Amino acid sequence: MNTIVNPYLFAGGTLSAIAALFHLGCIAFGASWFRYLGAGERMARMAAAGHWYPTVAALVIASILTVWSLYAFSGAGVIPRLPFLRWLLCAITAVYILRGLAFIVIVPYFPGNSVTFWIVSSAICLGIGVIHLFGVRTAWQQL
Repeated sequence: MNTIVNPYLFAGGTLSAIAALFHLGCIAFGASWFRYLGAGERMARMAAAGHWYPTVAALVIASILTVWSLYAFSGAGVIPRLPFLRWLLCAITAVYILRGLAFIVIVPYFPGNSVTFWIVSSAICLGIGVIHLFGVRTAWQQL
């Protein structure tokens, strides 16, 4: 399993891993990273005050992104096959694409986030989702 069978899923896994590292960076570097990455002033103030919520939220998101990265790497053929690979890759792809497209619907639930955050993060999610879609489509028979 040392060769990359599917470069799209490898790229998707790499991007998910990078996103996970950014979320861990928020935990490690605090309020300034929450602000810079657009999490909103409320979240940054809570992080600066040592509140548990920003840390837990970032840790949960980083954990999910790490699992998604592992599934993409499994689909790419660089790590052993994980359970429910085909269906979870489809679900991961769908979540990324939906997050990228449906941001207008979820914006009201997160009023502290900037417009720039929504545009940039939605474009990133949509891009990662499309990369996953190409990867799943090209590897469908092997999944």
